[in-house]
Amino acid sequence: MIAAACPVLLAATMLCATPAAAQQLPQRDGEGAPLLVLAPEWLFDAASGRMLPGREVLVRGERIVAVQEAGSPLPPGTQRIELAGHSLLPGLIDCHTHLTFDIDPGWVHRGVIETGADAALRGARNALLTLDAGFTTVRNVGSGDFADVALKRAIERGFVPGPRILPACHTLSITGGHADVTGYAPGIAEQDPEHGVADGPDQLLRAVRYQIKHGAEVIKICATAGVLSWEETVGAQQFTEEEMRVIVEEAARHGIAVAAHAHGTAGIKAAIRAGVTSIEHGSILDEEAIAMMKKHGTWLVPTTVLADNLDLSLLPAPIRAKAEKVLPMAKQSLRRAIAAGVKIAFGTDAAVIPHGTNALEFAAMVERGMTPTAALQSATIRAAELCRRPDRGQIAAGLLADLVAVPGNPLRDIHALERVDFVMKGGVVHRGL
Repeated sequence: MIAAACPVLLAATMLCATPAAAQQLPQRDGEGAPLLVLAPEWLFDAASGRMLPGREVLVRGERIVAVQEAGSPLPPGTQRIELAGHSLLPGLIDCHTHLTFDIDPGWVHRGVIETGADAALRGARNALLTLDAGFTTVRNVGSGDFADVALKRAIERGFVPGPRILPACHTLSITGGHADVTGYAPGIAEQDPEHGVADGPDQLLRAVRYQIKHGAEVIKICATAGVLSWEETVGAQQFTEEEMRVIVEEAARHGIAVAAHAHGTAGIKAAIRAGVTSIEHGSILDEEAIAMMKKHGTWLVPTTVLADNLDLSLLPAPIRAKAEKVLPMAKQSLRRAIAAGVKIAFGTDAAVIPHGTNALEFAAMVERGMTPTAALQSATIRAAELCRRPDRGQIAAGLLADLVAVPGNPLRDIHALERVDFVMKGGVVHRGL
């Protein structure tokens, strides 16, 4: 949701906190950057899971300088941002998005009628929606023609507003698998290892190295078949365990994690044994798979709200039948994983749900049995851990000044996270009260 900008009190000056006005504030640490103090009603301490009253956060440039008791002395010239009645949170992190894609009319044939340039421009719109919703970091787990890398660079250069992006570039798939373009005559939209479609160790090494060469910060693989593709079986294992191990070992040499799209139980277990960092979706988990995830420290990124919000009318009949079969199973699997204490990080599969509605995932996680505190931690400190980004996910001195404010206390009303009123990214006010 994009709200019209309203005034924010900065000392005695009323500034309009639109993206244009935000450019007036320094974006990096440096001499002359003003000291800002944010004064919320409550502050979420992600490490302890507590909501702390009476705290103020000092920001200079793109970093948090200090967290102190409200009313503590401030240097002359400090500019004040009042957030009365609001909870201040670390910038939210969505570990499973597809910013350059949408499930909307015409999506089925988009891959053969549009280019990477179309995808990047679509992504610019969706990046703004995502940042407006309070998500200051995302993992973009799959995008064609390196459109996610182009979008990341455009955001970093200030060409367009959006969250920090960890791109995966092309999702890796077997020939004819979930991330391959199928259903067309031979010769149409055929893919190669550079574009993520690879079979066997040699091709997979080429595919992994090529994605990393061109900007991948996480490698995404399809361990199993999926819903939004033309395979008849939704959960059948696709890559062999040996193939997945080749991918994991090569990515590890570059210090990069592997996220495995996996619905079916056999493929989930093979991916865990191969050493993937996270299971994405995890729709059909049995007790053995859950025990394996706990033993190996494998993360689950459940993307569960789409089971409630996916517009089935947009799906062709064969794909809709798969969704109707697997999504109820996914909800039950998540309930078991939560009860068992599997490590869980926040992800939405945004594109499958509309971009900008990411925060609906919180209430869905709580409905499946997660506490509001754990749900909020999954999108802050836990997501930062999964993403290997220790410079965010908490409100603490020295970390990035990525901050979000919502009305009231979201630990009492989880739906408050759907009503973001204030967004700061890197010390720049993107959206104000």
